[in-house]
Amino acid sequence: MNINPDGSYSSGPFNPNNGSGNGPDKTPGGPNKVPKGPFKRPNVKLNLPGKSVILVLVLVVLVLAVMDSYYTLKEDQYAVITTFGKPTMVSTSGLKFKIPFIQDVTKVSKTIQGFPLGYRIGSSQNVEEESLMITYDYNFVNVDFYVEYRVTDPIKYLYSSQNPVDILKMLCQSYIRDTIGLYNVDTVITTGKSEIQAAIKDKVMQRLEQEDIGLQLANIRIQDAEPPTSEVQRAFTAVETAKQSADTTVNNAKKYANEVIPAAAADADQIIKSAEAYKESKINEANGQASRFAELFSEYQKYPLITKQRLFYEAMETILPGMKLYILDADTGVQTALPLEQFATVNMGGEPK
Repeated sequence: MNINPDGSYSSGPFNPNNGSGNGPDKTPGGPNKVPKGPFKRPNVKLNLPGKSVILVLVLVVLVLAVMDSYYTLKEDQYAVITTFGKPTMVSTSGLKFKIPFIQDVTKVSKTIQGFPLGYRIGSSQNVEEESLMITYDYNFVNVDFYVEYRVTDPIKYLYSSQNPVDILKMLCQSYIRDTIGLYNVDTVITTGKSEIQAAIKDKVMQRLEQEDIGLQLANIRIQDAEPPTSEVQRAFTAVETAKQSADTTVNNAKKYANEVIPAAAADADQIIKSAEAYKESKINEANGQASRFAELFSEYQKYPLITKQRLFYEAMETILPGMKLYILDADTGVQTALPLEQFATVNMGGEPK
C-alpha cells in the first residue's frame, strides 16, 4: 500500500507524475518530501482470534469452579474445611458443598490405623535400633510391638504438630524401653507380656492427653519377644515348653478333680441322707416304745395284778410256740415227749401238722 502525493492510497508502485506536482525534480521540498494534503485513514478490518481464546478460558474457569464447589465424604472420614486459614470440621458423610478456590478440603480417616515397632511388615528381619532393649537384670532382648491408633480431633491432628504419628511413635519407643527396663528377661519373654502391654498403654495414653495432638492410642501389643542369640533363645524355648507342660498337667488334674469331687459329694450326700433317715426311724421307734411303756405303766398302776397276768400271757404266747415239752418218769427213767406243738398250733387257730 502506497501513499500518493494527494493523500490518497494506492496498491501499485508510487508514480511521482500523478497528482498536481511537476515531477520529482519540481516537487517542493525535494523528491523525498511528501506533499501536503488531506490524510485519509485506511479502511482495514482486523481479525481478532483472541476473543475465542478468552471465551475458552472463561469456560475452563467455570468448569473448574463447578468441580471445586463440592466434595463427597465417606462414613469413615472427617473433612477439615479451611477458609482463609481458619479450619472447621465436618464429620457427617454425604455430598458437601464449598466455596470454590477459597475453601480447601482435607480428608482424615476415622478408622483405626497402625504401625510396627521393631520390624517391618512383610520382612522377617528385626530393626535392632527399635527392637533391641535391656532388661532389669541386664540382659538384652528383642521385642517387637504393633501400635494401633485413631484420630479423635482432625483439626489438632493436622495443625497442632507437623507430624503427629511420628510423635506417637517416639513416645511409644520411649515408654517401651522404660517399661521393659523394669522387668527381668524371663518375665519379658514368657509370663509378663500382658502386664507390660497394659503398663505401656497407660503411660502413652496419659502422655497423649497432655500433648493434645488429636490422636488416641487404641492398643499396643507385643508381637514377639526373644533373646538376641540362638543359644539363649533355645534355653528360653525349653523353659517355655516346660511351663506349658506344667500348665497342661495342672489343667488335667483340675479336670479330674472337677469330675471326681461332684460324684464324691453326691455319694456323701446320699450317705448323710440315709443316716438321717435311719436316725429318724430309730428315734421314732424308741419314742413309740417309750409311749407304749408309759401306757403299760399307767395301766399297771391302776390294775397291778391284771397287768402282770396280761404281760405273762403275752410272754408265753411268744415263747411257748417254739418249745418242746419232755416228761421224765423218775422211777422208770422213761422219756415221753408230748405233742405240745400240735396243741399250740390248734389253740392258735392253725392246722396240726
